[in-house]
Amino acid sequence: MRGTPKGFRLHIGIFGRRNVGKSSLLNALTRQQVSIVSDVAGTTTDPVEKPMELLPVGPVLFIDTAGIDDAGALGEMRVARTRQVFDRTDVGIIVLEAGQWGPFEEAMLEELRRRQAPLIVVSNKADLGLPAADTAARLKGLKIPLVRTVASRGEGVLDLREALIRTAPEEFINAPAIIGDLVPAGELVVLVVPIDLEAPKGRLILPQVQAIRDVLDVDAYCMVVKERELRDALDRLNRPPALVVTDSQGFLKVAGDTPPDVLLTSFSILFARYKGDLPELVRGALAIDSLKPGDRVLIAEACTHHPIGEDIGRVKIPRWLTQYVGGKLEFTSVQGHDFPDDLALYKLIVHCGGCMWNRREMLSRMIRCRKAGVPITNYGLAIAYSLGIFERALGPFPAALEAYREGRKAR
Repeated sequence: MRGTPKGFRLHIGIFGRRNVGKSSLLNALTRQQVSIVSDVAGTTTDPVEKPMELLPVGPVLFIDTAGIDDAGALGEMRVARTRQVFDRTDVGIIVLEAGQWGPFEEAMLEELRRRQAPLIVVSNKADLGLPAADTAARLKGLKIPLVRTVASRGEGVLDLREALIRTAPEEFINAPAIIGDLVPAGELVVLVVPIDLEAPKGRLILPQVQAIRDVLDVDAYCMVVKERELRDALDRLNRPPALVVTDSQGFLKVAGDTPPDVLLTSFSILFARYKGDLPELVRGALAIDSLKPGDRVLIAEACTHHPIGEDIGRVKIPRWLTQYVGGKLEFTSVQGHDFPDDLALYKLIVHCGGCMWNRREMLSRMIRCRKAGVPITNYGLAIAYSLGIFERALGPFPAALEAYREGRKAR
């Protein structure tokens, strides 16, 4: 369970002023000394993460944040780190000290509600005071659970665990499929996996492993090949596979070697649906047709791997988009949780599949792009579009294909 990737975990963010007992609460929940506890305000400087299992929800990731009422230059940096956590929070916990509720707590509540993240209010140090009656009534009216704790003594922690289980989004109890809903039981999926400089030594990358597991979970079966062996592998089958899934970098060759009556897509496009909103990302890809030489494009990558010479985000996608546009574009790259405040500078944002993230963080970025009026798509969709195989890559997804065709008519 400790090895479950972050992107599969329910992200539980713990927010509050300095010294309200957030770290004590996390330690009590996990029954471990995960965060340093001190009477000195501002002890927690960066978000502290703790993975654990919370039955019946499953794997979760608790995130203890710095106090959001910090001041000064260093305080502003701490607050900025804390605000990044809002974007990836599936369930928020707002911690009060002795029931005190004010503008800071209101701001945190609105941040979470704006992201449509369910939340719980914890009145810690309840032995010193409780929320005012009107505050408690308002929270009840908003259907926000109010839990009273004394974290330093472990009091109320079981009540909080029960509230977390009740508040957890349904999709974490009944997780959606990556690929299993596309393939009937007993049918074959062919996964095309390149073994190149970007392939981790001795193992497969996360989306490939997750796809294999998802296929097995629905009682289908899969064959894993490299792109050079695909044609020979298909020739050996006595009936066509239900689906071929390729790494996006091999899209063109795999499309040429896969019979046109066999459905084809990429791992990145599967994750565009699994982690984000596929029809919206499809509509974002249409903006590639509007790019002109000199336009700025943001390449956003969730993980922070060391780039190689032919890196997909820094070299290959810029090359394909430049060839499609027919002139030089200006590319900017960001990694991890970094994301520009001013998105209006860009004509298009191309995001990775987000396999290392939870879905909420990907959707939060998409909401920010929508508010800024900047189209966003993802690696696999951008590659398929620039190589002229977009409709074929969307074949397994009728709703996304319809969104593309409607978008084309509207232009």
